[in-house]
Amino acid sequence: MLPGPVTRDEVPRLSAGVRARLQATGAGVVVCDVTGVGPPGLAAVDVLARLQLAARRAGGRIVLRGPDPALSALLVLVGLSFEVERPFEVEGQPEEREPPGGVEEAVEADEPPL
Repeated sequence: MLPGPVTRDEVPRLSAGVRARLQATGAGVVVCDVTGVGPPGLAAVDVLARLQLAARRAGGRIVLRGPDPALSALLVLVGLSFEVERPFEVEGQPEEREPPGGVEEAVEADEPPL
């Protein structure tokens, strides 16, 4: 979790943590929980950009968890793109699936094909 507000002074420690996690897991991805960053600002953007750079230099990347819409907009505004972790969806939830038997289309013999 990236606690907020973040400052540039924390970059060396956080970057070392990113590199260590990439080496330890070998997964190539570090999920950075940014829900606690607070009001987005250029300091947060700077820290995230430096963490992404550290991850890329170590052969990985950063994925953001829970970014505030304002933080996402600010990242786009300054030209940075981060993948955002999507919550898991459970397949087959009754409100999302069709009932058994599905929808049947009736085709009339004299209708031309689309």
